Amino acid sequence: MSDLLRSLRNIRSLRAVAKNLDVEHLEEILEKVKTVLEEKREEVAQAAQQEAERLKSLAEVHNFLKEKGITPEDLISEQTAAPKAPRQKRPARPAKYQFTDDNGNVKTWTGQGRTPLPIQRALNAGKSLSDFEI
Repeated sequence: MSDLLRSLRNIRSLRAVAKNLDVEHLEEILEKVKTVLEEKREEVAQAAQQEAERLKSLAEVHNFLKEKGITPEDLISEQTAAPKAPRQKRPARPAKYQFTDDNGNVKTWTGQGRTPLPIQRALNAGKSLSDFEI
């Protein structure tokens, strides 16, 4: 707990602080605390009202489902009964370009993704990408 909160909750600490303040300052502090308290009460009341509205809506939905003869289990089974179709893998793309890496190995590249470093160096040196086509 912070020192300020500890002081505010303890009457002896409040008296010690109030001893050094005049009445006008204490009244100003009291008004500000009352304002904060009122705001907090309104906030709590609004949260309670929203919860009551949520519960009312929930009861309305429950009654509607009951009228239609639908149970919660029916809703759950409907959700889980139709699984999503498995995502199909795309076939691997055929290689479009061929190049020799720094170790002298011949490698291929599909043209997707990051350009391999040996091809990028050649492109920077003025070669064309068509020079590497298979």
